[in-house]
Amino acid sequence: MLSLQISKYLRYKVRSNVVTLKNQSNAICLCPLDGIIDTIGKKWGLLIINEIGNHERLRYNKLMSELKGISPSTLASMLKDFGKESLIKKETFKEIPPRVEYSLTNRGKELREAIIPLLKWATKRGNYTVHCSCSMIKK
Repeated sequence: MLSLQISKYLRYKVRSNVVTLKNQSNAICLCPLDGIIDTIGKKWGLLIINEIGNHERLRYNKLMSELKGISPSTLASMLKDFGKESLIKKETFKEIPPRVEYSLTNRGKELREAIIPLLKWATKRGNYTVHCSCSMIKK
């Protein structure tokens, strides 16, 4: 059930896609990001989402080689957090040696689509450090 919360400054529906500030058509409320921002806001968060999206499916070691400078423990922790947020899916194959592949869920694909304009904007800026090998991009 949706509940309507009204205050002097903010009017929004909980679980609604649209959040607007009263009398502020260009103002944006960040409340819907509560919780998820802790995960995607980490240094490697959006890079991991984008890299998995570039390849559709990636194994752990391939992801490690694509992301230059990330530690194994950071990557493992981030993948676990993304799994809890339903952004990635971990698929384990019963083989010897065991094989695990990571892919984006529908929610993860939606996030990736949402960050593509941000990535394009940042690329135009030109002042950035390359953290991935970008093996999918022709050089």
